[in-house]
Amino acid sequence: MDDKENRIDSELSKLSPFELKNRIIALADESVKKDAHVMLNAGRGNPNWIAPEPREAFIALSSFAIGECRRVMDLPDGIAGIPEKEGIASRFEQYLKDNVSLPGVPLLKRVYSYMLMQHAVDPDSLVHEWAEGVTGDQYPVPPRILQYTQMIVRDYLDMAMCDNRPPEGEYDLFATEGGTAGMCYVFDSLQQNFLLNRGDSVALMVPVFTPYIEIPRLDRFSYDVLNICAGSLDSDGIHTWQYKVEDIYKLRDPKYKVLFVTNPSNPPSYALGSDVIDAIKDVVQNSNPDLMIITDDVYGTFVPGFRSLMAELPHNTVCVYSFSKYFGATGWRTAVVALHQDNVFDRMIAALPDSRKAVLENRYSSLTVDVPGLRFIDRMVADSRDVALNHTAGLSLPQQTQMSFFAAFALIDSIENGGRYQKAMIDLIQRRLHALWESTGFTLKPDPLRAGYYSEIDMLVWARKFYGVEFVDYLKANYNPLDVVFRLARECGQVVLNGGGFDGPKWSVRVSLANLDEDAYVKIGKGIRSLLDSYAAEWKGGKG
Repeated sequence: MDDKENRIDSELSKLSPFELKNRIIALADESVKKDAHVMLNAGRGNPNWIAPEPREAFIALSSFAIGECRRVMDLPDGIAGIPEKEGIASRFEQYLKDNVSLPGVPLLKRVYSYMLMQHAVDPDSLVHEWAEGVTGDQYPVPPRILQYTQMIVRDYLDMAMCDNRPPEGEYDLFATEGGTAGMCYVFDSLQQNFLLNRGDSVALMVPVFTPYIEIPRLDRFSYDVLNICAGSLDSDGIHTWQYKVEDIYKLRDPKYKVLFVTNPSNPPSYALGSDVIDAIKDVVQNSNPDLMIITDDVYGTFVPGFRSLMAELPHNTVCVYSFSKYFGATGWRTAVVALHQDNVFDRMIAALPDSRKAVLENRYSSLTVDVPGLRFIDRMVADSRDVALNHTAGLSLPQQTQMSFFAAFALIDSIENGGRYQKAMIDLIQRRLHALWESTGFTLKPDPLRAGYYSEIDMLVWARKFYGVEFVDYLKANYNPLDVVFRLARECGQVVLNGGGFDGPKWSVRVSLANLDEDAYVKIGKGIRSLLDSYAAEWKGGKG
């Protein structure tokens, strides 16, 4: 590689992997045109599956709701009314009886029965919320989340994030436009409420989804970031993608105000080990009780028996959970921010000095006469619309309604079928994962903490395993780590992302197991191994 190429690669290495992706795709596209390859894009985590039943329920409910609107008003010029609450439940029950064979109706019937039996809800109120939800004829009220959507999603989080063993008390939920929006709202409100100030010390568990790396660097935040690296290796020198307990104990220093976690991780895709969780709990319980934990748990449902930090440390943790990956719904932009009603965030706001309380009194006084009693999660809702537009805050009604059916579908499947959907989803991902690794010839050891939604492959680990330390030194001396992703694109038409961009090992690559079929991962695995062997052939040729 000449000096110009080295210089260009050095500049490109500063880019986010998601920005670099477009250039990699362009190279892969050239390869497709030149050598008749089929482009295999394993760069993004957009799944190539959907959960059809909750969508069918949404469509079936839409049919009922439009009928309700026409019942109220049906003008010949295409104008209808809005759903009427009185007697709507009995009309809904008749609709279910009359349309028993319609796709989506069986799930609607089950969810309706579940809400009546488990929560003793008022039938007219429930069905009216649903009917208005699918028609989208109102502003979201309450703006934080709809009443019955919160009930259903709470139950789902108890199951999916707390392994059916939730802590005492309840979580408040804020429905957001996907997990990325929730993440931005959390960052913003922490700063707006003086819980985190410009230049403060925070900790970030890496490798991690790139916005967690990039947001703290923005001038507005300029946080002093401690990277806690998943650097543990087993006796064979292979990554376990776990964190060292001694690194976790650095958080005993109270200067560290926030810990940002993606659990399971992205890209390694491993859940936190019990020793790591115990170490975090020890830090909070014995050394740094005001440590705020922000955990992004979107991949938790791909690990059997997953238990989030929101369950283990409920009073210190904000959980961001997105429905996008598990239900194949990235385009729906549905997620929730969950915060326990008894939490350190509210306590710390109450303990702020009077000068800062006065600032917050001025900021939120248009919302309530009791600003000190305004909870952090409700401040987050207001901050999401710059306070002044709080009355129009909130996720759209159709999005919330579809989200509630995603949650209800998984709940009912767990109750009636023992979690058949989750087992099938995990099996789908694991088959792809093993197809990838078996075709590389590398070793993938069993691990119950592995989600497998992504796979991070450290090329230097396998360079050392197959060809020795001298070959590793040769690679480091003669190539930029980005050469791996560029050559895979250029020579094989395969798109993967550079793991170094996620603050992972510089010579690692991230492969998404979500968006291609199983046979594609066989080809990608062979491409990765072929590339490693070609580097080795060049090295051997140079020695000869």
